[in-house]
Amino acid sequence: EVVRESPRRWLNLQEYQSKKLMQDSGVTVQRFFVADNPTEARDAAKRLNAKEIVLKAQILAGGRGKGVFDSGLKGGVHLTTDPAVVGELASKMLGYNLTTKQTPKDGVKVKTVMVAEALDISRETYFAILMDRACNGPVMVGSPQGGMDIEEVAARTPELIFKEAIDIFEGVRDDQALRMAANLGFKGPLERQAADQIKKLYDLFLKVDATQVEVNPLGETPQGQVVCFDAKINFDDNAEFRQKAVFAMDDTAESDPIETEAAKYDLKYIGLDGNIACFVNGAGLAMATCDIIDLHGGKPANFLDLGGGVKENQVYAAFKLLTADPKVEAILVNIFGGIVNCAIIANGITKACRELELKVPLVVRLEGTNVHEAKRILSESGLPITAASDLDDAARKAVAAIAKK
Repeated sequence: EVVRESPRRWLNLQEYQSKKLMQDSGVTVQRFFVADNPTEARDAAKRLNAKEIVLKAQILAGGRGKGVFDSGLKGGVHLTTDPAVVGELASKMLGYNLTTKQTPKDGVKVKTVMVAEALDISRETYFAILMDRACNGPVMVGSPQGGMDIEEVAARTPELIFKEAIDIFEGVRDDQALRMAANLGFKGPLERQAADQIKKLYDLFLKVDATQVEVNPLGETPQGQVVCFDAKINFDDNAEFRQKAVFAMDDTAESDPIETEAAKYDLKYIGLDGNIACFVNGAGLAMATCDIIDLHGGKPANFLDLGGGVKENQVYAAFKLLTADPKVEAILVNIFGGIVNCAIIANGITKACRELELKVPLVVRLEGTNVHEAKRILSESGLPITAASDLDDAARKAVAAIAKK
């Protein structure tokens, strides 16, 4: 079981940023340059002085190779031997939207391209380091079957998946690295080379506070070089305070702008396509709230989780986000105060209603810590707030408020 707990959305790095981190840890990657205009791309291709060059559009979504640009160019990954062609292709990528099976329907604007040395791969393997709860720490996972979906390999040929638990005090031992290299099928001098790469990948894993470093494929070239061709790195959000340089690279351009804004206030927001905004503390309660709105014939406009240690300014920020969404026709507040003090929520709500001049019906259900004080604040505010006795009552009233309009 791989545990992926995230208090915020994942940190998003472009391919070239992950490759740069790997390079900095001594991991072997293809030689590459990054360009943001066609001339720069052409010059980079000349500087590479490589037999063959690969040009890749840099977007976060997968499926680039089969994508289409609104310039008419097909494919976000191209191979060529001519630097002039790199310039021409880049002029049809940069500033244009690339649509793949993973992007929104209008695609994503390409602002940078990666110009890299194309290398032949004679053999592909899979290698990853990830946190595993069963081992209470990091585990190496490898397979001689790389370059394809690892889940498929695990299902079809489980005997080709090799695991090694890493002792966090000792790190990756020499015998472990060599055993994994041999299991991945590296032979002769390549075995030692692969073992060194494995140790360097673990150094990177520790250095950047990663929760996962996945290399697929970890390949060998006909010239006898072990190269990390593609990598995916996940980071521990709790380490942001000591990984400032890594988190500063976060690319939010492809994220929902409301989600990005919500993350600034430590709010978890996911936009949905209904018209009743939900404002809840706790992910489980938020899901239950969405379900019960649905049960009463309504449609939730979003999933917004306040979390535990809520402050008044977060309540205000949350209301601002919800009311800015033109789809929202009613707001349902559902707070169960355990750690949360209901009075703080009530003060935040009344302040937000007055300052934002709330135009949509508001249904509030509060329960738990300091709830009587909270209800007094709301009833004495003179604001048009509908009180609800429980979750079912709240959902009914929110749906009815829209029907009345």
